[in-house]
This record gives sequence, C-alpha cells and structure tokens, in this order.
Amino acid sequence: MSATASSVRRPNILLVMSDQHRGDAYGFEGRKVHTPHLDLMAQQGTRFSACITPNVVCMPARCSVLTGLLPLTHGVHDNGIDLDEDLAERGFAGSLGRGGYRTRFVGKAHFSSNHSYGNRPTGRCENIPSAPQFGPDWQGPYMGFERVELMQLGHNYWLPDPPPGGLHYERWYHADGLGPLKDALYRQHHGAPVSAAQTHASALPTAWHNSSWVGDRTVELLREQGRSERAGDAAPLCAWVSFADPHHPFDAPLPWNLLHRPEDVDLPPHRRRDLERRPWWHRAALENTPGGTPETRRIREAYSRIGPQTDTQLREIIANYYGMISLIDHQLGRIRNALREEGLLDHTLLVFTSDHGEWLGDHGLMLKGPMHYEGLMRVGLLAQGPGVPAGRVVSDPVSTLDLAATFGDYAGTPVASAAHSRSLRPLIEGQPGAARDHALNEWRLGESRCGVALDLRTVRTRDAKLTLELGSRAGELYDLANDPFECENRFDDPACRGLRQELTDRLMARPSDIRSEPDAPVGPA
Repeated sequence: MSATASSVRRPNILLVMSDQHRGDAYGFEGRKVHTPHLDLMAQQGTRFSACITPNVVCMPARCSVLTGLLPLTHGVHDNGIDLDEDLAERGFAGSLGRGGYRTRFVGKAHFSSNHSYGNRPTGRCENIPSAPQFGPDWQGPYMGFERVELMQLGHNYWLPDPPPGGLHYERWYHADGLGPLKDALYRQHHGAPVSAAQTHASALPTAWHNSSWVGDRTVELLREQGRSERAGDAAPLCAWVSFADPHHPFDAPLPWNLLHRPEDVDLPPHRRRDLERRPWWHRAALENTPGGTPETRRIREAYSRIGPQTDTQLREIIANYYGMISLIDHQLGRIRNALREEGLLDHTLLVFTSDHGEWLGDHGLMLKGPMHYEGLMRVGLLAQGPGVPAGRVVSDPVSTLDLAATFGDYAGTPVASAAHSRSLRPLIEGQPGAARDHALNEWRLGESRCGVALDLRTVRTRDAKLTLELGSRAGELYDLANDPFECENRFDDPACRGLRQELTDRLMARPSDIRSEPDAPVGPA
C-alpha cells in the first residue's frame, strides 16, 4: 500500500447486487416500477447509463465481477463450470482481505454450480448434494471472502431444503420447525389465477422471504461493523450482498405482488418475434432441442424457455417482476438506514448493480439466452460514497467487471487477478482522459443449452452494438442512437460497412489470453 493510501481512512466497500435485473427497470429510468431508494441513490450519487454485463448468464458474470477477468479467461464461460478457487483468491475479496479489509459475502454467490446433472457431489458448498458436508457452524472462508452467509439457490424452482441440506438461509428457514407451513404458503397463489408462464403471486409472508433474510443479515453485518469502529478497530469492511431476485420464477410475496397492478405496467414497444430478420442462432436457440442428458434437457425445457405471451400474460409477469424489484429496493432502504445509523455512510462506497438483465417481453422473448438485446445485456450501476458526485450520469460504455479494479483503487490495494478490469473512479470523478469507447461481452456455450454450440462475442459503444458468432461469422449490428429498440439488424447493410469494420476491430482487439480449449489452463498467462 502506498504512503498516500495509508495516510487517509480507507472506505468501507459495500456491493449490493440483484439477479436478472434489467438496466431500465428503475423508476429513474422512466419505467413504472416503484424504486424510491434506488431513485434516491441515483440522485445522491453517480450512475452509469451504459453499463453492460460481461456475460448474460449468472455464473460467468459473477465470476467476472469477482476476478476482473473476461469469462474466456477466468474459464467460467457458461453456467455449470466451477470457478477455480486459486484464481478466486486473487480476486477483489482475497486481495482486499490480504490488504487489511474484513471481507464478507451475504446471499446468492453462484461461483460454483448449485446442482450437477446426475446429482453428483462436487465438494463445493454451493453444490446441493455436497451441502451436508458443511455443518451449521461453517461460515467460510470461500472464494476469497473470510466469512460468508449463503443461500443454496434462492429461486423457488425447489423450495429450501431442510437440514442437513441447504446452507445458511435454508437452515434459518427451517430452524423454527415451520418449514412445511412456509412451503404450503409459498405454493398458495394469492388472488385471481394467472395464466402467465412461471408467474405466481405467492402467499408467503415477506418476513420469511429470502430477500428479507439478505436484508436482515446485511443490517446485522453493518451493526457489527459500527460496533467495531466505535471500539477503535480500524479494519474497514468489504462486503458483497447478493439478492436472488428478480430472477424467475416471477413469484413476488405478499404484499409486494399487489404493489403494481397489471393494467398499469408498461409493455415493451416491440414484443413480436421476428426471427426471419435475425441471425440464424436466434431461431436455433428457441426451436432446437437442447443437448446433453435427459435431465439437462428437462431443465432447459422447463425453466429456460418460455413461449410467446399475450399482452395480458406479459402484464402479469411484469407486475410480479416489479414487485420483486420493489422488495429489494425496500431492503436497500433498510441497508442505507443502517449505514447512517451506525455512522458508516460518509466513509462507505455503496454500489448497486445486477449480474445481467432480462428480456421481459422484448422481441417476444422472456428470460435470457444468446440474443444480446439491451434488456438482457445492459444493467444498472449506481455508486454513492466519499468523493462520488451527486446527480452525475456517466454515459461511457463500461462493464461490471470494472468493479474489481474500482474497489482496489478506492482501497489502495491492487487486485491481483484484475487484468481486464479498469477502475471507474476516474469516470466518477470526471478526470481528464478518463473516457471509455467500448465494453465487451463473450459467451461460449455448448449444445446442452440450445442444441447447437455457439461462440458469441459482443462489443458495445456509446451508440452501437455488434455481435459476432465466430463459428459461422454471422452477426448482428444495431445503431442504438437511432434504433434504441434494436429493430433493424444492419450487419449486412452496405451503408454500415465502415461501422461494422470499426466494431469488429474493437472486438478482435480483446486481450489474447482467451482459452482456446475447454480444458486449457485457467487464468491469464
């Protein structure tokens, strides 16, 4: 650590993350979603209006945030690939921990597979068959974090496993002996029946919901930090707080599922599937039979594909999706209150973002997949804290993988693994020469996801976006400045030949440490 960094108080760092939360699903973005605390954070801090995820599914995106590496370098280029633990130790948590920070994780981690097809134990805490190996007193370390409080899944495909299964949330959920009652309330639909896919107005009381548990544990963590600081302990806190919503199923609990009426929500302006105008892999991803084992195919068909929805059905989905977001916003309000009450607010860098977005009806699509529309790729990114200007909007294209270097910058502690990450601090502070011209996204996925292997690379600038499928050299190009809803694919338009070449050059300038084979060594050379 430099003498300058050691002579000033290093800030606490608190990263709050939602899951599958699109970048426009905030009140300040103009959508009809109730997010008063996020809106206030945007007013009192700085937000990035063109932040993208480095990958559009959970595990690769989260591993990029932790390590500051693009997915094809850290090796988790799709869900179902466990992050190398030695590499994770070199991420921002391990680096800041070695630099004197207390490091904590609360909520959904997803650096390792929750389940393995065939129900094989992997020995990782997040793996469902392996969870009983981790007793009730286990709290880490894990992936560079000194102490963790985790949930196994967080999404109610399966209700929380009773002990000895599950992790901290699931064991808390069952600790009072009321697990079966809670499960029954969750399955009980509140109100009139809905016909929308994967949509369920749950009667589970909010007090037992996993978003409330994450909020509770975070508030207690901040109380603990406040007590330590008042006792004269100078060790700052670096914590990652991770909510599992608004990931599908769309099952907001009472009373949050009543907050947004379906007839009042805003529908996407372009919500028709027009596959004839799109690259070949769009149709393949939606219509091919997923590969892999029968269990793999069953999960993909049941949980990863939703057919076209009517406007009525889409309104039901969006109303519940908004309710899930509003519950997270409420927990953020509690977290901000705790920061203020504990005297931590003026020396804590608070960041809110998501791992990736959600189509939510754009182009007739739901959930996520290999179509890199803005609803899926763009995420919100807000920052508030010491030296962060109020009301500032940064429109430069950035990525959530930049958070690793950003945290290292504010902590005065370099992050060992963060070869692709660039600190956002110069952009936040408006320093000369800080402008960014593009951000990258990459996804190598096998046949198990959509029946065909794909190698997708995307580059986004402030006003345009190019996606290439490297195997076929097919692609799509959108002029975001003049076509914000991405209706016209300009990839083969002669008038856009120059723009296409410029973006291709940017994309191909990606650092040359890409893993060429699935079993190649992990990490930069």
